[in-house]
Amino acid sequence: MKRIIIILSIILVTISAMAQELDCRIQVNHSRLQGTTNDKLFQTLQQELYEFINNTNWTNHVYSRDERIECNIFITVESQISSDEFSGKIQITSSRPVYNSSYLSPVLNHMDNNFQFKYVEFEPLEYNENSFSSNLTAVIAYYCYIIIGMDYDTFGPSAGTPYFQKAEKIVNSAQAAQEPGWKAYENLKNRYWLVENLLNSQYSAMRDFMYTYHRLGMDKMSDKPTEGRASIEQALEDLKNTHRRKPGSFLMTLYTTAKGDEIINVFSEGFPDEKARVYNIMKEVDPANSSKYEKIMKEPTIE
Repeated sequence: MKRIIIILSIILVTISAMAQELDCRIQVNHSRLQGTTNDKLFQTLQQELYEFINNTNWTNHVYSRDERIECNIFITVESQISSDEFSGKIQITSSRPVYNSSYLSPVLNHMDNNFQFKYVEFEPLEYNENSFSSNLTAVIAYYCYIIIGMDYDTFGPSAGTPYFQKAEKIVNSAQAAQEPGWKAYENLKNRYWLVENLLNSQYSAMRDFMYTYHRLGMDKMSDKPTEGRASIEQALEDLKNTHRRKPGSFLMTLYTTAKGDEIINVFSEGFPDEKARVYNIMKEVDPANSSKYEKIMKEPTIE
């Protein structure tokens, strides 16, 4: 009996040590479909995706429950191609906590407009990292690795590389897939080019931006806001220099989409000279949204 108790204790410890990495909320919206649709089918899909994402061990690391990465996946089903095939778009967001505060800093906010998948209700979701069997699970697994990799990049310089490599492996296995989003020639801002940019040494300074911005900048804001803003400004200056060498990159769009509003909030409370410098940087690196960065200059400044 004593031996059985010991064995059970070991099993319980092992199970508790296998905490998953993601705390992901899933929503599947099919309101755009015309005609009669099976509401239950999409409810089942939403639940199965929730279990697939949150119950899979995506890394070999142990996460406690409060360390799990907070993220959201929002799927909009726009058309039905056949009885079990659908197309639409998928939006992925994630955030990470800021040291010594309750604030969550956005890390990723990306919309993928080429999401096509097959789904049969109650049919198990199959995923094998060594082969391509389902576009549904391949896309979801791909973005899980992107979320994890980008989170790691905020805690250590290029620390997310192993997870971007896993995402790249999915891209490679999907090259024969009929569904869009995986191939280099389709467009310059799809799944292929996202992970290509993340692993391309020409953009390594952009990934360093994520570390400097979060670990040396945002994580100091509660105790030393002046130092925190200075680090964030330096990160933005480095980002600008990379932009000048490689303008119009996918990563620049990815980062400014996620961080733009936060940058406005951070520097709206800065010194006048800080405001002016950051305002000019953001106008240059994110010209499509230059007007919104005017808010930095309009807010009261620190005297």
